[in-house]
Amino acid sequence: MCLLARWALGWLLVSESVVVIGNFDGVHPGHVEVLAEAHARRPDLPLVVVTFWPHPVRVLRPERAPMLLTGLDERIALLRAAGADRVEVVDFTPEFARLSPEQFVTEVLSPLHPALIVVGENFRFGHRAAGTVDTLRELGRGRFEVDALKLVRFRDEETCSTTIREALATGDVAHAAEHLGRPFRFTGVVAHGDHRGRELGFPTANLPVPDELACPADGVYAGWVTRLDELDAHGEPLPEGQDAERWPAAISVGTNPTFDGVQRRVESYVLDRTDLELYGAPIAVDFIERIRGQVRFEGIDALILQVEDDVRRSRDILHAVG
Repeated sequence: MCLLARWALGWLLVSESVVVIGNFDGVHPGHVEVLAEAHARRPDLPLVVVTFWPHPVRVLRPERAPMLLTGLDERIALLRAAGADRVEVVDFTPEFARLSPEQFVTEVLSPLHPALIVVGENFRFGHRAAGTVDTLRELGRGRFEVDALKLVRFRDEETCSTTIREALATGDVAHAAEHLGRPFRFTGVVAHGDHRGRELGFPTANLPVPDELACPADGVYAGWVTRLDELDAHGEPLPEGQDAERWPAAISVGTNPTFDGVQRRVESYVLDRTDLELYGAPIAVDFIERIRGQVRFEGIDALILQVEDDVRRSRDILHAVG
């Protein structure tokens, strides 16, 4: 068995570590709390996060694979921001899935020299998820301690990736944000579209929606667009120390049924801006509030009137939230 890759905030030559294990899709507040608790228990040791790629269900039961809330690079960045000193990404293959709980400990955990392992109370591991928290404690007896943390709740719901996906599937981005602890973010590289938005006076930055990534339900949303490559609106380098600009936007998700589109895209019109040079640029789209569902219009005039109203409502929503 081998690890796919290692990302670290500098390699730390230590004899022991605190290890946290999980899928961490979305890196929601429950995940962040696990990392914070792990660090609080042994602040003297580096915090190592073990995660898996691709998602285990995609390997074991691909027909039931969940759409992911983040890609791997974003997951790693969020884990590092949450306090991970190292992120170990395990290549989840059919061969890896057949490891027994004992082999999992020997081949994945022992090389990290854990003094303490922290997991969620529902953690399972090894072939056919045979290993439980109690199994891990027994296997670690005399070598490492194990702490299992209760799941975080928001109001009367458990905060988990499934809850967030379900909220996105209905377009309830506000509820998804409550469980994520931040607005849902969709990232990608701006691609050329049909250029109809520019012809109508509302040029959009278009991001294709990969099949494996979660995205809000088809419709129109208010949100923000941020360029991620340290360049400005026209592709020029930002002054040293200046943060990336965040632009208010009206965002359409869907296939553009008025024009018989087939490719699902996230199309963002940055309010009152027609001068942006974003083709080929990596951007982030943060969803704040849903305005309406996707509609097929009978003509261009009706579409333009609706887009004008979408822009007005987006401006009001984003002005209110700041």
